[in-house]
Amino acid sequence: MAKHLSISLNEMRVPRILEVWKMGVVNYSQTLKLQEKLTSDRKLHKITDTLLSLQHPPTYTLGKRQTDHNILVSESELKAMGAELHYTQRGGDVTFHGPHQAILYPIISLRDIGIGARKYVEKLELTMVELASLYGLKACAGQKGETGVWVGRRKIGAIGVRISSGITSHGLAFNVDPDLNYFKHIVPCGIADKEVTSLQKEVQQMLIPPEEVIVEQLISCFVRTFDYTDVVSKDVSSISLDN
Repeated sequence: MAKHLSISLNEMRVPRILEVWKMGVVNYSQTLKLQEKLTSDRKLHKITDTLLSLQHPPTYTLGKRQTDHNILVSESELKAMGAELHYTQRGGDVTFHGPHQAILYPIISLRDIGIGARKYVEKLELTMVELASLYGLKACAGQKGETGVWVGRRKIGAIGVRISSGITSHGLAFNVDPDLNYFKHIVPCGIADKEVTSLQKEVQQMLIPPEEVIVEQLISCFVRTFDYTDVVSKDVSSISLDN
């Protein structure tokens, strides 16, 4: 009888499902609306945990503290260079999003996972640290007050999150090979004495794989770090987000 009742821990493990939306390049305002909708749906248990994987056209965003003084040029100058400016309700300071930057926006229930806000941010940092390690980079989380991921004194990954009723939105941005000149127009994350870097800059002449491969690696690092057992991928790059 005892033999038949013996169940391994793996067999008892409750499956944890993550749906990954691969979205391509998406306008920032559209993404804000989508995150609001998905956050509401996740609170009502209409959807499972969802991860948005995407890029933005050149975009500067401010967190809820609205630290405008860390933007070093006027909004009209930003527009002239083809960049948008958005105010958000996420944590963190001013940052830049643009082409060749891998962005993940998790819409997940921290209550279901059983972790708090600090641990969540640490796991996002670990996700990017693990990706950097695949390319021989010794990245690490920042010191106190320096949320994100660093290679030495150079920031390679930014984090800005919002948590509402235990549901997350916004997330992380890892610099694969963006135009770093965009960061010269701001005080990135409010830290004036440190540089911003990218994967391509750090590995120098080493040939990195195509961007879509790196994005897949980042998603895989996220899945492992957050211990998901099942992943469902959804290509929504051709779907209109207006509705």
